[in-house]
Amino acid sequence: MSERAAPFYCPYCGDEDLRPSEQGHGAWECAACNRAFQLKFLGLLARGLQPDTSGGDGI
Repeated sequence: MSERAAPFYCPYCGDEDLRPSEQGHGAWECAACNRAFQLKFLGLLARGLQPDTSGGDGI
């Protein structure tokens, strides 16, 4: 599987009318709010997921 995942919705307005942008890899345009944004995968965290063992509500 070599294809990249596409975003499902715009991070600004929440609309699903997204198109790949000509600005480069990972760039998308939202037709609803007329914004352009870029997604970038930074990498995996070395520590992984840590369970919250404080036992209380994190307020």
